[in-house]
Amino acid sequence: MTARLANVTFDCDDVLAVARFWSEVLGRPLAAEPQPSEHFAMIGTLDHDAAGTPQWLFQKVPEQKEAKNRCHVDLVAPDRPAEVARLVDLGATKVGDKDEYGFQWTVMQDVEGNEFCIAGE
Repeated sequence: MTARLANVTFDCDDVLAVARFWSEVLGRPLAAEPQPSEHFAMIGTLDHDAAGTPQWLFQKVPEQKEAKNRCHVDLVAPDRPAEVARLVDLGATKVGDKDEYGFQWTVMQDVEGNEFCIAGE
C-alpha cells in the first residue's frame, strides 16, 4: 500500500480571506460542511472528490508567516499572462517571472503571502 495526497493545508491568520481566494483561483466552492468559519474552512468534501482531487484545508493559527515557504503549490493554465492578471485581480501579488531549466513560470503570493507558482500548459 502507498500513501496518497489527501489535503493541501494552509495555516492562516484570516481563514475566510485565504479560503475564498483559493476557492476563486481553483474554481471550486467552499464546502458547506463543516460550515466555514473564522477558524476553519475547506474546499472539497470529507470523502474526497471522485477524481481523487485533494481537499484544501484552511486553519487559523496564532503565529504569523515569517519566511519563504519550503513547500508550495504549482498551478498551470493555458494562458499564463492572462491567468497571472486574473490572480492579481483576486488579490495575489506577482513576485516575478522565472525562466530556468527549460521552463517558464511566474512566482506569486496569495492574500497572506504564501508563495505559489503558475506556469503555462
